[in-house]
Amino acid sequence: MHIDVHFYSYFKDLAGCGETDETLADGGTVSDLLDKLSARFPKLAPMRKSALIAVGVEYQARDHVLKEGDLVSLFPPVQGG
Repeated sequence: MHIDVHFYSYFKDLAGCGETDETLADGGTVSDLLDKLSARFPKLAPMRKSALIAVGVEYQARDHVLKEGDLVSLFPPVQGG
């Protein structure tokens, strides 16, 4: 299945692009997508555990099952001060 991925904030710099697409097997999860993205964009790998992930307009857990055409957005962790 085809998944659109958008990177925000300094994740764009780490990935070297603002958006990309990935292909996953049916039943693939957010975690599966993160595996592929970490391999493709090694600078993102250290941020894997702290990244905020939205599918559509809702934040989702790593075990969320993706479906064809989902839009996944990756955000760096939010810090306040």
